[in-house]
Parts: sequence; structure tokens; C-alpha cells
Amino acid sequence: MTKAIWVLIVLVVCYGGYLLFQEWDKARLEHDGKRKVEAAAAVSGESLPGMPYQLDTTLRSARDNGPAAFQSWFSTNEKLLSDPRKAWIELELCVAMSRENPSEAKKIFNRVKTRVAPSSPVWPKMKEMEKTFE
Repeated sequence: MTKAIWVLIVLVVCYGGYLLFQEWDKARLEHDGKRKVEAAAAVSGESLPGMPYQLDTTLRSARDNGPAAFQSWFSTNEKLLSDPRKAWIELELCVAMSRENPSEAKKIFNRVKTRVAPSSPVWPKMKEMEKTFE
């Protein structure tokens, strides 16, 4: 009889350990998910340094007016931009031009790819777009 009680106690302890592990795993996954969302939210084109704030409104209007206006804006203001914002804008330009002028979009993408380092905040976006422009 005492052996049966010990077996029952061991089974209850194992089941409790299993439930505890399940809760810990669920909490860990939620915590990791929040960290990834925070990291993704932290990197957006508007939050990156490298562009004078005066150009922000003209950038938005050029982007809204189509790829030709966007490319013209970029050519005009390229000297005022610096990385990482310049790389982000060039990647946006690649997406905008990919339908009308895919060869030029690939050239711009390759130029960004050679310039962006793995430590750059633009790196994840560049890697995400790499399959499209290779």
C-alpha cells in the first residue's frame, strides 16, 4: 500500500512539474514576442537619423506623387541625406520603382547593399528585400 502511495506522489509531482514547465514556456514566448515587436516598432524610416527635418514634408509629397517624383526628389536632395536614413529612403525608392523601372531599382538596391553594414538598423529591411531584387 505504501508503494502505491509513493507512486501516486511521484506522479502528482511530475504532473505539477509538467504544468509549471508549460506556464514557464508560455510566459517565455510572450516575453520574446513583445521584445520582437518592440524592436520592429523601434526601427522605422521616420525615426532614423540622417535627414534634415525641413525635408520631411517634401519627402512625403514626393513619395505620394509617384516614382518619378520620388526619384527626382531623391536626386535633388541626395547630398543632404546620410545613412541610415539615406539607405532607408533608397530602399523605399527601390520598391516604388520596381514596377516601372526594375533595372534601375536593382542598381539602387545593390548600391545600398554594398554600403549597409550588418550592425545598421536598415539591415533587416535590406535582407527582407534581398530576395526580390537579386
